[in-house]
Amino acid sequence: MKGEFLRIVYASLQLENTGFQPFPAILFAVSKKTVPSAVRRNRVKRMMREAYRLEKSLISGRAERLCEGSGGGMLCIAFLYMGRRKAFPDLEAFRVEIRGLMESMLLS
Repeated sequence: MKGEFLRIVYASLQLENTGFQPFPAILFAVSKKTVPSAVRRNRVKRMMREAYRLEKSLISGRAERLCEGSGGGMLCIAFLYMGRRKAFPDLEAFRVEIRGLMESMLLS
């Protein structure tokens, strides 16, 4: 799914070990082509991590139900920053974007 400046890719993976992972595996990626400066790339990733940390309590129960409904396994989520503007969004914009993407992901 795609938002204004983030794209989310997710999958439920079946594990050989029969244990349910209560928290999803998360990946935050910012392309070198999108944000050439390493300092700015790291800043964007820190903001994405913080926004996810603040919003994960709202979706943890829904993530468990999504994985249990698909027969167990582990939920894997990748957040990809796709912003093309020179100035990147602030923390509140990341929170709103991540909340919206996570809610629409779990409803589908």
